[in-house]
Amino acid sequence: MNRKLLVWAHVVSSTGWMFMALALFVVVNHALAGPDRSAFEVALLLDVQVLQFMATTSAFTGFMLSGLTAWGYSRHWWVLAKAVITVSQLYVGIFVLSPNLHPDGSPTLMRVGALLMASALACQVWFSVAKPFKRTPWAPPAKPKTAPPWAFALCLAVPAADYALGQSLLGVPLPAVSLVVAVSYPVVRAVRGRDRAPGGRTRLPSAP
Repeated sequence: MNRKLLVWAHVVSSTGWMFMALALFVVVNHALAGPDRSAFEVALLLDVQVLQFMATTSAFTGFMLSGLTAWGYSRHWWVLAKAVITVSQLYVGIFVLSPNLHPDGSPTLMRVGALLMASALACQVWFSVAKPFKRTPWAPPAKPKTAPPWAFALCLAVPAADYALGQSLLGVPLPAVSLVVAVSYPVVRAVRGRDRAPGGRTRLPSAP
């Protein structure tokens, strides 16, 4: 059940990210078309208070579903493609789109950035449904073990903790815990993988 709930959180946050990007495109178009530039305040509010939280939650739950299940991070091309697209979207959103959401910002970057973000998310949805392409050439023959239910439950609590922490400290969602967990877990997974023999048996230390 905890795994299904984490999948549900990933689907909800991903679709929310996509529709918030489309809403941002509509608001930006409205702001650029008329003399009243107050709509930029609405665009910035959507970006900071909603879109960014949906984006980081979608990215975190996606990475953790890969790491906690047999899908892995790089066993399948479609999973790897989604990861590359996600990181690229986060970079564009943080360093390109958000800094331009003001009356003196680049209209092209605002419009194209929002549309590309929504389109890339739609592409990721197709990857998740169709699961195209074969396994990567470096995929090990043995599937990684699925994590215990408590690990999925813990990941469900992380975005909520981020939201509460960010709102209490800065007034905006802050993906601090998500970043720490998402970056550190692959290292833990790799170390644990080296300590296990094929078939899930723990390797015994060699005799001196």
